[in-house]
Amino acid sequence: MGHLITVATCSLNQWALDFKGNLARTLESIRIAKERGATLRIGPELEITGYGCADHFLEGDTYLHSWEVLGQILTSKEAEGMLLDIGMPVMHKNVKYNCRIIIQDCKILLIRPKMFMANDGNYRELRWFTPWAKQRTTEEYYLPRMIQKITGQITIPIGDAVIATHDTCIGVEMCEELFTPNSPHIGLSLDGVEIITNSSGSHHELRKLHTRVELIKEATLKSGGIYLYANQQGCDGDRLYYDGCALILVNGEVVAQGSQFSIGDVEVVTATIDLEDIRSFRSTCSRGIQAASSPSYRRIQANMALSDGRLEDNPAILPTIVKPAFYHTPEEEISLGPACWLWDYLRRSKTSGFFLPLSGGIDSCATATIVASMCRLVVKSCAKGDKQTIADARQVTGETAETGYIPTDPQEFASRIFHTCYMGTKNSSNDTRARAKELAESIGSYHVDLNMDTVVAALQALFTLVTGKTPAFRAHGGSNVENLALQNIQARLRMVIAYIFAQLLPWVRGRPGSLLVLGSANVDECLRGYFTKYDCSSADINPIGGISKSDLRRFIAYAQLAFNMPILESFLDATPTAELEPITENYVQADEVDMGMTYDELTEFGRLRKVYKCGPYSMFTKLVHLWSDKLEVSEIAVKVKRFFFYYSINRHKMTTLTPAYHAESYSPDDNRFDLRPFLYNASWSWQFEKIDRTVLVLEKEQEELKRHK
Repeated sequence: MGHLITVATCSLNQWALDFKGNLARTLESIRIAKERGATLRIGPELEITGYGCADHFLEGDTYLHSWEVLGQILTSKEAEGMLLDIGMPVMHKNVKYNCRIIIQDCKILLIRPKMFMANDGNYRELRWFTPWAKQRTTEEYYLPRMIQKITGQITIPIGDAVIATHDTCIGVEMCEELFTPNSPHIGLSLDGVEIITNSSGSHHELRKLHTRVELIKEATLKSGGIYLYANQQGCDGDRLYYDGCALILVNGEVVAQGSQFSIGDVEVVTATIDLEDIRSFRSTCSRGIQAASSPSYRRIQANMALSDGRLEDNPAILPTIVKPAFYHTPEEEISLGPACWLWDYLRRSKTSGFFLPLSGGIDSCATATIVASMCRLVVKSCAKGDKQTIADARQVTGETAETGYIPTDPQEFASRIFHTCYMGTKNSSNDTRARAKELAESIGSYHVDLNMDTVVAALQALFTLVTGKTPAFRAHGGSNVENLALQNIQARLRMVIAYIFAQLLPWVRGRPGSLLVLGSANVDECLRGYFTKYDCSSADINPIGGISKSDLRRFIAYAQLAFNMPILESFLDATPTAELEPITENYVQADEVDMGMTYDELTEFGRLRKVYKCGPYSMFTKLVHLWSDKLEVSEIAVKVKRFFFYYSINRHKMTTLTPAYHAESYSPDDNRFDLRPFLYNASWSWQFEKIDRTVLVLEKEQEELKRHK
């Protein structure tokens, strides 16, 4: 009997509750896997429903339609002769489970429920599902009658078991289970399971992929075996972008890796592997001693062999060679992830394009450059003949198949779907106006340049008419209250103007539909609350809302060369400014001066607050050590207290935050990720007093040290 097998995993761009589309993409992945000679194929977590159904997982319809879709997979020609690992929710004894369904030739072999749930950060699986708590135990599951008619089965095993073919053994490990200290792959490997499948719904986060790949490598580095990793890829209908990167590893080494970012809907990764490599790898004495005493799993028999001898009969067929894992740089991740997310949102929302208020600053510049990257990806995909991308591009632009339109130039495509607008006032500078215009020309967007002073003056006149009071800027003798209110008038009017232009610009251009308004507030400004509520940060979606200012600057420096956009250098050289106050000989508004802290300091505050779970005092004590070379203890205390004061008085702004691409571990997004109060006691009296007492102690100790020297 032969020992060479071909296995397949995949990344699918599934969409929550799109049962018809999800079925088509699943069947296409099975067809491709089969065409490449694979006998085992696994798909992403909850691929039938889409991972992001959220509270729809509480609805009976979701389970009904899942079984209907599975019925079509069972009877499909694509599924014949294959061992398939399919993801869907299942209800057993009135308990809802997140499950893998293992099928072979119109039979269901096993339902394997997830045992450890992802329930932190962006994940709330325990809200919808119950973990399977009976390790190495199965029960009988009564199939729905519609499935009984298809398979001829009344009951099947549900629980923690493995699949035994004529030539090997396959076990399941699902997503979060890999990340737990005592992962199932340990027991599976010791019990002789040679192939472990992991179906995941894992989202993109900057610099996260390395952690995931290293964990997968470690899963078979000590224990040996084949590890198949499948993941969703794309925007499933919310803030997350699932970043694919399907993997096949053998004995801790990568033999096949899919793309992390793609606007394609189906990507299948296959590899040919010699089962004897696993057996020889596991021949150590110490492993044998542990395996001999390891508890056994129930083995469900599959009447097939993954190897059939034909691969051995062809000497030209070799096992897939080992290759190093590939990682994008953070700058490349920013250029690709949010761009793919934008494309999914655009095509699935059935709108006609994007509208972006372009201020001449680096944040809106970064958003515009990400749209430019999206246009490049679309043109590249169309050049490869991707039928779905071509169809989507025609839909977005209002073209039809009869016109034969196919995007061939990113700037031409941008001119159809991307609209930018510089909304100037008397407080705006010629520099920002010129930068915005030149950037729009470089990208190819349909650009509008306007002055909104008359609108601002009308609103100020209305206020004066009603109250008899005329507010003035600080530069003209006004109070801080007046100064802030006059800035906010401009900022909020820009939001109103953005939406009327987004609705009517396609009509002006003789085109159907309306535009999605893009926001451009970065994660640090959101954390600090350094933006006006209901200003241009209020939009439909925001591709940079989870990205730090520092990372955005590095991205712009990268894009300047990678996209051949020399204009981007001028954005890097410019001082970040809101341009909401009058420019005088002695004063030009600057963001970091206004905030009382630098963007790099904000990034540090954000990581300590969210990732390291620091309150004011513990943050201060950490920074005393981290910043001791550049700041006095009292200065560090002032900065920490200033951060927490402004963070807390502005926290209410997070409740109306525009849905943003999640890319950063310290995102302050209140709606899904960072759950905290939005009404704080901003004095933080107990915490701040403890900081002050500690400052006195530390300063006294420093004085003592100086005296002894």
